[in-house]
Amino acid sequence: MKRPYALLLSAALLGTAAMGLAGCGGSASQAPADTLRVGVTNFADSLEPTDNYFAWVVMRYGIGECLTKFDDMMRPQPWIAESWTVSDDKLTWTFKIKDNVVFSNGNKVTAEAVKSSIERVFEKSDRAKTFFDYDAITADGQTLTIRTKTPVPTMPGMLADPLFLIIDTSVTDRDYRTEGPIATGPYVVKSFQKSNCVLEANPNYWDGDVPFKHLEVPSIDDPNTRAMSLQSGETDVIVNVASGDLPLFEDKEKYDISEMASLRSALARLNVAPGHPMHDKRVRDALISACDRKTYCDVILKGTFIPGGPAVPPSLDYGFDQLSDPNAYNVDRANKLLDEAGWKDTDGDGIREKDGQKLTMNFVYYSSRAELPIFAEATQADAKKVGIDIQLQSVDYNVLDGMAKEGDYDLIISNILTANTGDPEVYLNWYWKTNVNGSNPQNGSGYSNPQYDALSDALAVEFDPAKRREIMIQMQQILLDDGAVLVFGYPKTNMVSSTRVTGARILPADYYWITKDIRPAGQ
Repeated sequence: MKRPYALLLSAALLGTAAMGLAGCGGSASQAPADTLRVGVTNFADSLEPTDNYFAWVVMRYGIGECLTKFDDMMRPQPWIAESWTVSDDKLTWTFKIKDNVVFSNGNKVTAEAVKSSIERVFEKSDRAKTFFDYDAITADGQTLTIRTKTPVPTMPGMLADPLFLIIDTSVTDRDYRTEGPIATGPYVVKSFQKSNCVLEANPNYWDGDVPFKHLEVPSIDDPNTRAMSLQSGETDVIVNVASGDLPLFEDKEKYDISEMASLRSALARLNVAPGHPMHDKRVRDALISACDRKTYCDVILKGTFIPGGPAVPPSLDYGFDQLSDPNAYNVDRANKLLDEAGWKDTDGDGIREKDGQKLTMNFVYYSSRAELPIFAEATQADAKKVGIDIQLQSVDYNVLDGMAKEGDYDLIISNILTANTGDPEVYLNWYWKTNVNGSNPQNGSGYSNPQYDALSDALAVEFDPAKRREIMIQMQQILLDDGAVLVFGYPKTNMVSSTRVTGARILPADYYWITKDIRPAGQ
């Protein structure tokens, strides 16, 4: 199949950059033995954990920790909390806070401190209630009690999300945006800019020694430049190496590669609100059918993505193989659907029109993840073949997030972690379901389906794992049948490190980047 020039160029650029890096060979000034340097992509212009998804960065940089954390199988495990129980009526959760945990300023982490931290999240973040809603939070010594308004089957997993990292709210003279919160992680902020964060070892860290005195986290959005930084010795660890650059790090004497099938889906939300072309289901079905996702993933991205379909990736056991995609690649079907919807190319310019309007859509993307511009360009090229004009718009991630909430797009792309609370419930709720009050500030797509919303409501109070799984399988099939989302594929994720250090691992929950386990080699 002949691929469009722009698309081939994107892929070629990855390979060309990789070839150039291979010739760089030389080593830049290596960091002192007491300094760790980690090259990342950073979307946060602030370390205020209740803004946007910036708590992820606070945790990724080793600053903050939660009551619980996920293991390799995405099961919640003790972290700041040592244990928890739920009442017989499923409305009251009791957490026992470890007695030895202290904030970086030396203050003890009590249940009262945890209570204040969680309450602050609900006061400042409109995302908090998408996880759970509470009637009361009480504290007694090291015992924290949360009584919820409805049963919350996955509460320990909810509290593992970085949004709920525990901070010392008694500190009121600190600018969290530039200094970060006082938290419990192994590192504390010395200075922060979006382009670079400088940290130091937490002198009061509660969970063992901190292996490096100094930590530098440069934000290197271009994936090829990140690869070059590790090759040249400017960084010790880099996150999410582009597919074309991974072969540069196969020398096991110099590098360690930690790679796994991720819990992520790369997808485009489709605006189905009135006034947008894809309000007509035939148009969105046609667009999805026009996209050759198998070629995007297998050829352009060299097999580093599994071709997309259902909302939840096959790395999670939620019915991937039993779900049916009615909008599989079929150009003839796409053309037929557009004809039926009344879109015709009457002036011969290759773009369909209806009622004097061209069939034009804007596609908003960000480029810090190398695959996203490629998916956007691929969609543009394949859509044009069936008479749809896609206009690409590259924006900063923070701008993109606001546009997503406001519905200021026709297509908007993201690479999304699908099980940030241990299973896909919040992911499936977050983007599609309307709240009980009739609105969802995070859902600008205009999508709503009564059957889907009813299943989402049932899922929210279901404790039985088998029943939860079946509900989420049904929800995914509805999304497929409705043509509500264009899932491009499911990526692998990786972390590559110099053998100067050990313990650098990528985990399913990809907010555990910098931990106390990354140590100088030989320690």
